Amino acid sequence: MSGTPDTLMPLVSAIIPVFNGEQYLSQAIESVLAQDYRPLEIIVVDDGSTDRTAKIAQSYESVTYLYQPNQGNGKARNLGIQSSGGEFISFLDSDDRWMPNKLSLQMKYLLEHPEIGFVIAHMRAVLDDNIDWPSSLNRAHYEREPPCYLPSALLVRREVLLKVGLFDPSYRHANDSDWFFRAQEAGIKMAIIAEVLVQKRIHLSNLSHEKSVTYETIMAIRASLQRRKRTN
Repeated sequence: MSGTPDTLMPLVSAIIPVFNGEQYLSQAIESVLAQDYRPLEIIVVDDGSTDRTAKIAQSYESVTYLYQPNQGNGKARNLGIQSSGGEFISFLDSDDRWMPNKLSLQMKYLLEHPEIGFVIAHMRAVLDDNIDWPSSLNRAHYEREPPCYLPSALLVRREVLLKVGLFDPSYRHANDSDWFFRAQEAGIKMAIIAEVLVQKRIHLSNLSHEKSVTYETIMAIRASLQRRKRTN
């Protein structure tokens, strides 16, 4: 697809929400800049960072930098969506990275399958240098390079995203799970690209949120079940 003229291809918006992400943000942005798909816009939404996040993001001429007071990654993703111009929307957590062909493979699939609303891909876990493998994570599961039901793997048509609705910021950590549940309830067809296109970083900061994510995911599951009961 990289050989196709840009004028014939739809614009993809890549939204990177970040809070105090100075350690990894450059790597995330560079992985988007390395994509072999064009046209592409990159939007970094700073969720009230107090470190060098703003300076790093603003050092890239091709990056649109937005700031909001700290309200969580759900609000940050929503601001990015509302500020974007792409017909297709993608997301990348600031501590993750994309493989260079992530968008080109996903876009090829969506353009060839107009009935599919969104796609994800498989992921590879990357353990940070300063930690051992966490006992709370199933190592065998990650070593199988499983499908990644996370925003970093998501590419979605704008009209589908708006049909499902924006991310619910009342979930501080599991607003992504809630979105996937609502997409399923809406009958949106999805597909999984059978390749590793995302590197998911495991580090101390995201592990510290693990209990909150688990609790909120349970709440999102309960809310989904309640909605389904009301519609049956």
